[in-house]
Amino acid sequence: MEKKIVNSDKAFAAVGPYSHSVLLDDTVQYTSGQIGADPATGQLKETVEEQTIQAFANLEAILNEAGMSFENVVKTTVFLKNMSDFAAVNEIYAGYFPDNPPARSCVAAAELPLGALFEIEAIAVR
Repeated sequence: MEKKIVNSDKAFAAVGPYSHSVLLDDTVQYTSGQIGADPATGQLKETVEEQTIQAFANLEAILNEAGMSFENVVKTTVFLKNMSDFAAVNEIYAGYFPDNPPARSCVAAAELPLGALFEIEAIAVR
């Protein structure tokens, strides 16, 4: 099994000792959680909607770095600071996976990195 570390300079930098993603045998990509922080400024977007869109942009940059896209995603895990944001996040999420959406888990988290309101991680398969 070949393990390759995949990082993207177009995504928000890791805030700890982890990689953006790990690619196994050039087939399966496991991404670390992405929050709605702008990679250029390092600042979190303000609203849960803005953070969700930015987190998806960060995730897309990481997928693209490994030659993948949202079409390759088979599973996501979404973390919300407030489960009351579930409907707003779902509306945005659906736009990224309009056909055959991946399997998904969604959990409320007491606290997310840097005070984020939204975080997403994914597994993608070539």
